[in-house]
Amino acid sequence: MSKRQKALIAVLSVFLLFFGFVVTRIGVKPVNTVKAAKIPAGEYDPAVWGQYYPLQYASFKMMADQSPSPTGYGGSVKEQKSIMQPEILTLFKGMPFSKDYSEDRGHLYALEDLRESKRIGPASKGACLTCKTPYIEQAYNEMGWGYANKPLNELMAKAEHPVSCANCHDPETMNLRVINPAFIEAQSRRGIDVTKATREEMRSYVCAQCHSEYYFEPGTSKVVFPWDKGLKPADMYAYYSEMPSGFTQDWQHPDSKAAMLKAQHPDYELFATSTHGKAGVSCADCHMPYVRKDGQKYSSHWVTSPLKNLEASCSSCHTQGTAWLEERVKTIQDQTFQLQHTAGQNIAKAHQAIQAAAAQPGADPAELARARELVRQSQFYWDLLSAENSMGFHNPSQALSTLGQSNELAHQAIEAANQAAGVTRF
Repeated sequence: MSKRQKALIAVLSVFLLFFGFVVTRIGVKPVNTVKAAKIPAGEYDPAVWGQYYPLQYASFKMMADQSPSPTGYGGSVKEQKSIMQPEILTLFKGMPFSKDYSEDRGHLYALEDLRESKRIGPASKGACLTCKTPYIEQAYNEMGWGYANKPLNELMAKAEHPVSCANCHDPETMNLRVINPAFIEAQSRRGIDVTKATREEMRSYVCAQCHSEYYFEPGTSKVVFPWDKGLKPADMYAYYSEMPSGFTQDWQHPDSKAAMLKAQHPDYELFATSTHGKAGVSCADCHMPYVRKDGQKYSSHWVTSPLKNLEASCSSCHTQGTAWLEERVKTIQDQTFQLQHTAGQNIAKAHQAIQAAAAQPGADPAELARARELVRQSQFYWDLLSAENSMGFHNPSQALSTLGQSNELAHQAIEAANQAAGVTRF
């Protein structure tokens, strides 16, 4: 071996030693190097968990942030959605969402926002607490589904902490878990055993247990996810059309007299059938991205819009730069909102057209019934996107398709109402 080769080997050896030292000192520690602390079962105070997991807890507290979204849609400013969509006041006429339908805030405000909501009253049931606090684990263990029919105020008095660590983590092992019995039962009916889910699946399931569509079973107030036929809008509507457990409507619209359905934040359903969802991307990959501090890699617990942390949330897969990414998201959301707004306005006109037709002597009852069914389906499709939190981004193609169908169904409802009244339009 020549002197030159020996010198080169020596230089490389020094370089490798130095590089190894740098990696050891400032590199990212593996996620599993944090030793799990055995927190007592039933400990729901996130501050106690934070004593053992300070980095996660510090990021969790960032959900106190109340700021608008960079694109103008969503965000955590508590303002009425009817400001941007005044048609909401007509669409939800006759039910509590016409009185109070404000933008969602972070998990830290889950109980506070429920207590302050004008949609809640003395008759409200315990089922409303299902996705607002980890206390629901204790309530279900003690009462089974009986808790759902208890007065909400009675359960609220026992719930001290909003959505936090215990909703998603086993206190002894820190393994991801789900505690919402409605989600567990819905998945079981689909043939899915959540106890056998992979860790990557659980990184979506912990979110899906609450960010999904549901209804209250008549008589029991049991929370049920309408997934038996599938997760797409047509699947869920077909499920409701069979009147499961005697459930026929959330309310009757006072103008059209149509039996209406109120959708509830179906984020998981929209995402699950998207390009990202089918590619194996989890909710946590984008909303709780891995970040680094003090040489440790951990999942951020600031559960918020990826737009507020694009570098960590998106750039590990997308290399076009944050400006391009934000512009792409805004384009999708602008297009979705425009169609959503148009569809909502046409649905409001459909309710009014049916009301006017029903007031006409000799109106055709069969055509009126058809018009009411059409406006019911139209508004449910619209609401699946309106109540969903991404303004279409979770699944852009399905969002635009669903809203397009909603818009067409609204026009068909208006036409059916005109036919019922004997009015011909050209």
